[in-house]
Amino acid sequence: MTHRPDDHASPRHDLVERSAPFLPEGSEIRQVFICQAAPNFGFFLVTYLTGLTMFWIRYRCVAVTQDAVYVLESSKLSGGARPQSLVAALPRRTRLGPVSGRWGRLTLLGEPHWVHQRFHREVAAADREAGFTH
Repeated sequence: MTHRPDDHASPRHDLVERSAPFLPEGSEIRQVFICQAAPNFGFFLVTYLTGLTMFWIRYRCVAVTQDAVYVLESSKLSGGARPQSLVAALPRRTRLGPVSGRWGRLTLLGEPHWVHQRFHREVAAADREAGFTH
């Protein structure tokens, strides 16, 4: 597994290493980010305040290579940072953003996912490499 950082975003090394076992041999991870799947943002507020909806939120890690966008299921306790299985491989031309605000919304697999602003550069870089401009 190799990694080539671009000028705008450098993927977190730990996420690159943990995602690699679920991707095809020799894949080059260009961008990687964590997101959370929930029907609406209110689930995060309830989880933050009470923890009651934590089990309905799915934590995912998304690894973008030159050939595809890989959606990986991650453990809840890791907050998405420890992928456990491959959920789907999407075409590389899949548009991910734009995202904005503290928690940006994007749609993956027909579901709303929420991406923290620390990963917005990764999402923008993936879209740029796929030929999209925001």
